[in-house]
Amino acid sequence: MILECIKNRFSVRKFQDRPIEQEKIDNLLEAARIAPSASNKQTWHFVVIKDPEKRKQLTRICKGQKFVAEAPITIAICITNLDYVMTCGQIAPIIDGAIAGEHIVLQAAEMGLGTCWIGAFYHDKMAKLINLPKDYQIVGLLPVGYPAMEKGSRNLKTIEEIVSYDSF
Repeated sequence: MILECIKNRFSVRKFQDRPIEQEKIDNLLEAARIAPSASNKQTWHFVVIKDPEKRKQLTRICKGQKFVAEAPITIAICITNLDYVMTCGQIAPIIDGAIAGEHIVLQAAEMGLGTCWIGAFYHDKMAKLINLPKDYQIVGLLPVGYPAMEKGSRNLKTIEEIVSYDSF
């Protein structure tokens, strides 16, 4: 059941020193590939960082977060076509990138892998590391690996605190 997968998912900040099988990486990327996007434009590109030398640089790029460099892979979610604004006023590729990234997160959880959304990174340094084309932007990083920690408790708001029907 997908709700159980969602409930069991957590942000992993400690990974086992164990590589991820290529088949599992392929499944993560397939989950992203088939994600919905505004007008089916699919304005994303995913850079999988596996190279040990590049991974070492991720701690500095990610503001001292050592666990990012310790993950066997980190996926950079890149988007283009930033001038595509939906009728509601939102920039479509940013939302589309987040949806595709969450598909990766949930597929990872289903396969026993852990992830953590990273938004605390220096975009210019990350762009240089992955040779990002000028017309692209990175919306997030996903370190991925086998968790070396247990899920802790979270203090989540109740449904009543976050939901209204028919009016705010």
